[in-house]
Amino acid sequence: MSRVLIAEDEPRIASFIEKGLRANGFSTSVAADGGAARTQAASGEFDLLVLDIGLPVMDGFEVLRRLRAERNPIPVIILTARDSVQDTVAGLEGGADDYMPKPFRFEELLARVRLRLATDRTVELTVLTCGELSLDLRTRRARVGDATVDLSAREFALAETFLRHPGQVLAREQLLSHVWGYDFDPGSNVVDVYVRYLRRKIGADRIETVRGMGYRLVED
Repeated sequence: MSRVLIAEDEPRIASFIEKGLRANGFSTSVAADGGAARTQAASGEFDLLVLDIGLPVMDGFEVLRRLRAERNPIPVIILTARDSVQDTVAGLEGGADDYMPKPFRFEELLARVRLRLATDRTVELTVLTCGELSLDLRTRRARVGDATVDLSAREFALAETFLRHPGQVLAREQLLSHVWGYDFDPGSNVVDVYVRYLRRKIGADRIETVRGMGYRLVED
């Protein structure tokens, strides 16, 4: 049974999520402030964290920052009333796996929880390689040849997606779906921006632009 930690200080919302998840076979626990959320998430007892941003004691951004600084790989879905572009970007760049604004439909949250847990189980203890590029999905470390490369959480997720489809052309829409987990503004250039970041770190010639189609990881 998968274990989900719900970090939410509004009892009505926390109860709503908890009842829904339990009805669908999940084990749950609620943390009503950021300090408790960080401690429980770091315990290793949970498989996923649903994290509100506006928490007392320590806000959700700080909880996330500390978990990722400790290389804690627990999947995190941010669930918050803050839905500005700046907050969305801050959450994703801080290492969140998904971001849902309130109000929300439980069916959508449930689908995202299942997706993140299925992905997490699939990649556990796996090392992906393509030529000299390798990703250790357990330790979240990347290497090019003998050198360790420091990737942000989003850069790592993008590299992982390419390594799971070496030599395959991936459209921007596919990359948005796999890496960010939900629909962005179709006019957003977030994929292009992060491909550029990734090229700087792993080598510009490793990711090929296929004009009018998307990007492809070049097989050595």
